[in-house]
Amino acid sequence: MLSEISGDFEIIVVDDGSTDRTAEILESLRQSRSYLVVVHHDRNRGLGQTLRSGFDRCRNDVTFYSDADLPFDFFELRRALRVMTLKNADLVVGFRHDRTDEGFVRMLYSFTYNWLIRLAFGLRIRDVNFSFKLIRTPALHAMKLQSEGSFIDAEMLIKADRMGLFICQIGVDYFKRRFGSSNLSSPGTIAKIVREMVHQYPAITRIKKRT
Repeated sequence: MLSEISGDFEIIVVDDGSTDRTAEILESLRQSRSYLVVVHHDRNRGLGQTLRSGFDRCRNDVTFYSDADLPFDFFELRRALRVMTLKNADLVVGFRHDRTDEGFVRMLYSFTYNWLIRLAFGLRIRDVNFSFKLIRTPALHAMKLQSEGSFIDAEMLIKADRMGLFICQIGVDYFKRRFGSSNLSSPGTIAKIVREMVHQYPAITRIKKRT
């Protein structure tokens, strides 16, 4: 997560209850890097709470959010900032050019989820859950995000759309993670996304869409 203003920036890393040496390494790095902000969770709290903990610390004009598994070339951030400036966009959202490395099942899950979000909320975003989102920080804080789990990406975009924010989408090259594995398509994660979507549906749909 990167928060930036006029050449100044900070990198906010949220350690979501890691059980290896992550916390120790981050604290060591923080000593010599004034731009590094570290947030620790005492236990794993899920993607939604992790992002909310990081977003709460963002103070600069714009905030960029991504996962830590390097799913794209971070030089793409320059292009996103340029698009935001030239288009006067409130939010720049990335979508993956080629997802074949993920496998058919993950691609099918993603297609179904994007279609379901469009059907339920009228949101026309190509890649809802991709962790490439550049947003103006005051707008981010105004959303008052509630999700504890992976529905937070959809919640953010749905609320941005209902708030009348100008959203631009750009395609980026996607790189499959080299280490570890994602649990986004696990039955437990999918069930939690569906529960949160159903739970938040009434409140979100009551938000009058601005034009």
